[in-house]
Amino acid sequence: MDTQELNQAFTKVFGTEADATFFSPGRINLIGEHTDYNGGHVFPAAITLGTYGAARKRDDKTLRFYSANFEDAGIIEVDLDNLVFDKADSWTNYPKGVIKFLQEAGHTIDTGFELYVYGNIPNGSGLSSSSSLELLVGIMAEELYDLKLERLDLVKIGKQTENDFIGVNSGIMDQFAIGMGADKRAIYLDTNTLEYDLVPLDLGDNVIVIMNTNKRRELADSKYNERRAECEKAVEELQAKLAIKTLGELDAQTFDEYSYLIKDDNRLKRARHAVWENQRTLQARKALEAGELEQFGRLVNASHVSLEHDYEVTGIELDTLAHTAWEQEGVLGARMTGAGFGGCGIAIVAKDKVEAFKENVGKVYTETIGYAPAFYIAEVAQGSRVLSRK
Repeated sequence: MDTQELNQAFTKVFGTEADATFFSPGRINLIGEHTDYNGGHVFPAAITLGTYGAARKRDDKTLRFYSANFEDAGIIEVDLDNLVFDKADSWTNYPKGVIKFLQEAGHTIDTGFELYVYGNIPNGSGLSSSSSLELLVGIMAEELYDLKLERLDLVKIGKQTENDFIGVNSGIMDQFAIGMGADKRAIYLDTNTLEYDLVPLDLGDNVIVIMNTNKRRELADSKYNERRAECEKAVEELQAKLAIKTLGELDAQTFDEYSYLIKDDNRLKRARHAVWENQRTLQARKALEAGELEQFGRLVNASHVSLEHDYEVTGIELDTLAHTAWEQEGVLGARMTGAGFGGCGIAIVAKDKVEAFKENVGKVYTETIGYAPAFYIAEVAQGSRVLSRK
């Protein structure tokens, strides 16, 4: 969607001109899944699918929201002085949370605005449409109200919205990848310290294919919070002998030597995934920088195996996609990406094998699951940004 189309769409809905237009990407995670809230490393990248916005500042205290993705909901109006979570307000709870926490952080947002939103991230796909929207609203507020913000502040406010307003106990990876993304680079992030490097993403003659299960997943309603609690309990048990705060502080050998302290089989598996996945992420960065793409692909495969058997967050849809992808010619690696329980997987596929890959994987998936998956090529993109000003 270009800025002209965005401006026209805004005018059609609100009957006036937008002050500015914006884009906020979605994200994929190459490797390092369910490590972000366990104090480990992640390796995400922003992508060209994302959320577009056009906005105008108002003189009163009314916030007016319209999403082209939920046209039936029409314009949803909210009072700036009453920013509370209300299930009936559906998707607008995300912007409400961002504005509320920006105000609480001392930033002056004293009048309302009109916001038109259009997203081309498939709904419920696990490519982080909610974080994309949070960062979109953050940069919109920054622009319209002339706020002096570090990008990391906006990233943290997005996470705060997810945790304290929506009620999903997620880590910081999604907002970080979306806010800090860079062209043709992946973000290697230590979620414990928030130190990060932008790593050139050179996949040679291969592309990243996103494989959408077309099964929706709702983060807050999934077992996401349960997994987090299992890991926190495992940390408590390990603290009997180890001075650690997170599983991300452990290497594989130390974890093995002290794993006897974990009293429950499921907790042991969850913790083992968090520790080993963090190690795989460290190795994956080295493999990518050394141009060892086959090794990188094997680590991606190993990540899925661990998510399937130790963390148990995949399900038949994601497993069918990954297992079928592994059997295809020209595939370096494949795994689920995101929180799991539906959503998407990624595969690293030779460019000249992509069409055969889509046909073969699509056929097996449709026969097994009963409906078709969808495929997209993931182009790595820049982070959230202003597109145009009036």
